Amino acid sequence: MTINKGVLLALLAVSLLQASPSYAKSVPLTPATTVYVDDRPLQLVAQPLLLDGTTLVPMRQLFEAQGARLSWDESSKTVTATKNDTVLTYRIGELAATLNGNALSLNVPGQIVKGNTMIPLRFVSEALGSTVKWDALTRTIRIVSRNDFFTTVLSRVNLRSEPDSSGTSPSLRLIPAGEKVHIIREVNALWLEVRTKDNLTGYISAKPKYSDYTSPSLAERQGDELIAYGEKFLGTPYEFGAATGQTSTFDCSSFVGEVFRHTLSIDLPRVSYDQAKEGRKVGLNELRKGDLLFFSARGLEIGHVAIYAGNNKLLHTFSKERGVHFDTLDDKWQKRFVTARRLF
Repeated sequence: MTINKGVLLALLAVSLLQASPSYAKSVPLTPATTVYVDDRPLQLVAQPLLLDGTTLVPMRQLFEAQGARLSWDESSKTVTATKNDTVLTYRIGELAATLNGNALSLNVPGQIVKGNTMIPLRFVSEALGSTVKWDALTRTIRIVSRNDFFTTVLSRVNLRSEPDSSGTSPSLRLIPAGEKVHIIREVNALWLEVRTKDNLTGYISAKPKYSDYTSPSLAERQGDELIAYGEKFLGTPYEFGAATGQTSTFDCSSFVGEVFRHTLSIDLPRVSYDQAKEGRKVGLNELRKGDLLFFSARGLEIGHVAIYAGNNKLLHTFSKERGVHFDTLDDKWQKRFVTARRLF
């Protein structure tokens, strides 16, 4: 008997669909998603899965990254995780778990997929006392497992409902100097998401005057912010002794003062000699974006200042012909180099 070629292909397609494992239909792979635990990327042995809006990730890595000890009963497919006084028990495939003897419900069950035991990320993390944040723009999940209050407020600052200092973002309360807060995440160069000891969550300014919080990633963002603002004045005329409080002309130190005051609320002395006493000293081999470099000029030991712009570049002004401009930190400048200072 002769079978039509089209019919044969259709029958083959149906048989392949029926042979597919059930999880492939109910647990589709998500687009690329990055998971961070306390600002460290979680290196997963399997790609996160999405089931009915819930993200599932490999079990062992999720528990251990948050400081939980794990025991696994292979016969019953039951996991017990212990973290300090918290004991979480869960049997894979069920919609209920036990936390310190109390029953908890899950939105979706854990599953074993291609040999990997996958469990709901948010449920497990929050059961262990962590905070989970989802950034839709970058498709990033951030888990904050620590509950420390190590960051000290240096100058009273508003705790805002949104990372915005305009009137559209009301203040939740004023945090006084000396109070300690927990940093949930760095929103950008200018804002931190924090939690207070009275369990309020909101946003405070990331500018150095308001807290003692620092990190390499925040310093990099703030350096970028400084240079981006300084670039707005490229070509602005040079005027020796230019008046402060205006931006139509600059000399080297008034330009640096304007950039730091406007961007990070750092007030600097008027002249470069005094600016060189601020912050802490760093070497040429340590430079990062936003550091200040000081040079001899006009017969003075320190008579010129520039902002390090990264990639061996300077952003400064000293020339009536060029105004504010970029330069290369070449041998000419290195021969006149005196010191470098870091302010944030």
